[in-house]
Amino acid sequence: PEALPKYRKMNFLLNGLDRLEVRGRDSAGLQISFVAADASAFDGIMAALREKGPGDELDRRMAPGDLADGSITCSPVAWGHDAASCPHATTGGRAISFTYKTAEIIGELGRNVRELRRHISEDRLFHAFARLPVAFETAFTHTRWASVGSITEENCHPIGNFTLVSENYGDMMPHRVPVSAGTDWNNGDMMPHRVPIILPGSIHVVLNGDIDNYQTLREALDDECGRIAPEVTTDTKIIPLQIEKYLRVGHDVTDAFRRAVSDFEGSHAIAMISSAEPGKVFLALKGSGQSIYVGITSDRYLFSSELYGLVEETPFFIKMEGERPSHPDMPERTGQIFVLDQDAGGGAAGIRGLFYDGTPLPLDNEAVRRAEITTRDIDRGDYPHYFLKEITESTLSVRKTLLGKYRIEREGGKARAVFNLGPDIIPDGIREALRAGKIRRIVMIGHGTAAVAGSAVADAMERCLKGSGIRVEARLASELSGFCLEDGLQETLVIPITQSGTTTDTNRAVAMAVERGAKIIAIVNRRQSDITTKSDGVFYTSDGRDIEMAVASTKAFYSQIVAGHILALVLARLLSTMTDERIAEELRLLEQAPELMEKVLARKEQIRGAVEKLVKQKRYWAVVGSGPNKAAADEIRIKLSELCYKTISADVVENKKHIDLSAEPLIIVCASGSPETVTGDILKDVAIFKAHKSAVVVFADEGEERFNAIADAVIPIPRAPLPLPVILNTVAGHLFGYYAACSIDADALFLRTFKSHLNLIMVEQAKRNLSLYECIADGRLRRLVNDFTRDFQARKNQGDFSQTGVRTISDLVLLLKYAAGKLPLDDFRHDFPGEAEPASPIDLLDITLGHAVDELSRPIDAIRHQAKTVTVGTSRKEAPLGGLLFDLLPELAFSTRSLLSTNVLSLGRIQKSLIAVNGYTLYAVNHLDADGKPGDDATIEIRKRGGVSLEMHSRVEKSGHLMGTKKGIVSSGRIYVGQGKSDGASVVIIPLLGEGEHVRHLLLIHVTFNEALSVQERKDLLGERVNDIRDLIQEFNLVWDDRCLEEIPLGVLLGEPVEVIAGQIRSGGQISNRMGT
Repeated sequence: PEALPKYRKMNFLLNGLDRLEVRGRDSAGLQISFVAADASAFDGIMAALREKGPGDELDRRMAPGDLADGSITCSPVAWGHDAASCPHATTGGRAISFTYKTAEIIGELGRNVRELRRHISEDRLFHAFARLPVAFETAFTHTRWASVGSITEENCHPIGNFTLVSENYGDMMPHRVPVSAGTDWNNGDMMPHRVPIILPGSIHVVLNGDIDNYQTLREALDDECGRIAPEVTTDTKIIPLQIEKYLRVGHDVTDAFRRAVSDFEGSHAIAMISSAEPGKVFLALKGSGQSIYVGITSDRYLFSSELYGLVEETPFFIKMEGERPSHPDMPERTGQIFVLDQDAGGGAAGIRGLFYDGTPLPLDNEAVRRAEITTRDIDRGDYPHYFLKEITESTLSVRKTLLGKYRIEREGGKARAVFNLGPDIIPDGIREALRAGKIRRIVMIGHGTAAVAGSAVADAMERCLKGSGIRVEARLASELSGFCLEDGLQETLVIPITQSGTTTDTNRAVAMAVERGAKIIAIVNRRQSDITTKSDGVFYTSDGRDIEMAVASTKAFYSQIVAGHILALVLARLLSTMTDERIAEELRLLEQAPELMEKVLARKEQIRGAVEKLVKQKRYWAVVGSGPNKAAADEIRIKLSELCYKTISADVVENKKHIDLSAEPLIIVCASGSPETVTGDILKDVAIFKAHKSAVVVFADEGEERFNAIADAVIPIPRAPLPLPVILNTVAGHLFGYYAACSIDADALFLRTFKSHLNLIMVEQAKRNLSLYECIADGRLRRLVNDFTRDFQARKNQGDFSQTGVRTISDLVLLLKYAAGKLPLDDFRHDFPGEAEPASPIDLLDITLGHAVDELSRPIDAIRHQAKTVTVGTSRKEAPLGGLLFDLLPELAFSTRSLLSTNVLSLGRIQKSLIAVNGYTLYAVNHLDADGKPGDDATIEIRKRGGVSLEMHSRVEKSGHLMGTKKGIVSSGRIYVGQGKSDGASVVIIPLLGEGEHVRHLLLIHVTFNEALSVQERKDLLGERVNDIRDLIQEFNLVWDDRCLEEIPLGVLLGEPVEVIAGQIRSGGQISNRMGT
């Protein structure tokens, strides 16, 4: 019985995670934490597990480290500063957490939840502990689109406060201390058998959003609190460490949490639990990019970043407000914190609220709201996106809008419609005013999609009320309230159209119109919304609660047009502007809408094909339609903009040729349903569009084949009279927009996949502490970059990535060449000026990939700031190059930037062969030509000496002409290793860059080689030169033996041509004597 509530809670979390995955899906994590109510029972389970065999697994999963799949964190409960007020606070408390994680570079909807369920169901250790009675129990889960850090289990949330002990940390504040088998729990020690202590307690967090100042905070904490493991590259890691920082100096958990989140820049939502306060969950929200909803039930609190994560358990919630200031006169003081306490009395009053600046935030039942959505509404089924589900279900919304509004009877062989729109929709006073001619003006208002529906309804009103003398208009609500309100509107009927009933501009215009005497009939989807209280009558679309989960609305538009058309026909009956038979005919036509819409939906693969063929070929897009189809063009324009993040124009077909064809755009032509005379004109216009190199997609009537020869794609639409073509063209346009967004997002997925593989290699290189030059020389990295570059170029040539910025693409092309070592790093500073020293093209490639992914990501159901993928803080501190030769440079006021990039790795290899630097001479080189090359006038002079060089004579002292070996070094830019030509001393000569990136100095270093190096060490020094030497030896039919390298002085091996070395080996007889040839 004790285990069942835990499993039920985890099942609820996994169900919620499945719904939230529309927001993120490349990785997911779940953690359940509880405090055992009975210490002896806890110890008994520990003993039983060790006795029965899984003790090794227990030790492995409890070992120190960052949270991974299967991690078990066990901590002594530190009851915090308010332990006296906690009825469950007892000595010897045990807090244990089980963490489950999964990560996949290419996320598949549903995969994460399946994997987590499997991990939990197969976890025998959790099953054992789940039987424990608990004093406190907390669980949370998180799904992620990786924005900062690679897609790995280490970066998957939740993230803990483990760090590697730094050299500066000492014994003062150990992060994790292994405990011997004899440790006593009741003395405050940790559990036996290597269970780690986490001081001052375990801190586990999840994050939505970004910590924009992550790098700055991390650099401070690296020195203060230990080093973050290189495989953890997410900015979330800074959160528990910043909290721990404040706990260590004496702040309680709430204050430490408040101070930490106040340090963070950027929009974020954070949840945190800690063994220091095991019965509490700490929530923080700042900015507009994220949300947190706190669900209220009779026995617990719930929290979720989306409302549909809660509705399985409760409809009641409080929404945190990340942009609300703590003081009206201080708008910059934003950010809210909620502390959910399991020992509190429950309800809103049991939540402790405060602002980031510490100002209290009292909460009461007035803050509690009721959700209108249910689990039925948020069931996505097998659809990849809510948007596609809602388009497909739009036929049902239209049927519900028609249902029960009328019936058609036959009298005397003639059809007659009997309407069922009562006074709740059309009040008796409005009916009488219409009959009496007291209403002379009807105005449709709305915003966005609702405003476009208003224009379509206005077209229907004009047709249906022709001859009534009533003026029909369609206006934006803000235009009506701002410019078109008269003092007396008693003769005006305003019909506001809104999906939610809460649109501020529309509601304000309605309120102002009511004050001036206007009558109001609202067309709205949501019952009990704000606008219903301001209206005389309300016509609900669908069933009055048709929920749309996708931000881009679709089915509401179709239903609004149908509802408006029914309303127009009712008014036509009242005013006798249409015959009964014609009204019945129009209603029968509306009844055909769902079936015809399904025919358009059945052509989605044909529409997808047109998208794949054309959408990436053109940067600029436009949508056109004539007459009533202008409304379809306007609505398609809105959805294309919302889904694809583009500014798109909409126009009348015949007007387009007079405007911007010079942009050579992609043009979608809504031609279905146009009269024959108009269709003929559209044919001519489409030919003009094509002549100006535009790409043209035409939505044409079925059987209309004249467009086939001139358009790039023709989508057949079922033939139908008005108003159905407006709906049918729009359905096709909505599908076009959906597949266009999916196509663009596929480009982002391609880049995101490469970025994740790149991050894994970067983490591995960081573990090996490689220098930048060694990283670029890494064969694995080069193969990855080269393989990606080949595919990237092929896709780019086909039109992919056309929706990202020109600078982003050009930067990517350059950075890929730098990362693959195809361009010299000396040019990097010119191509990317202003980058931090030392600049890393690999880090900048990672950052630029993040920008490209952000520019190309199209989350379909969400909006941009909910799917942001900008990479921040990925640049790591480059360890300075060190060693006998590198250390000499700063002593002479030079840095690694003074070295040619091609020489850095060579210098690193050379210094491995040295045991001493005996002295140096620094030369200045002058009078080079414009290209930095030495001519006959080039000179050289000594600038500085040290060590044995002070006692030596130099030829430069007699003649200042640049000549011989030194002239060759300046010309080639290569390092020289060997013996001086005049004195035979072992030297290394390094060319150093000056102004203009030309060689301006030579550094001659007197060295002592380590002749005791082994054969393998000598081969490593020579690199590929070993193969060249061996090939020359084998040219003489001699058998090669690596041991012959021991006989050759290092100065010769490193400084002479391979032909000279091979000659010495042959003349020395090493090969013939040893091999018997």
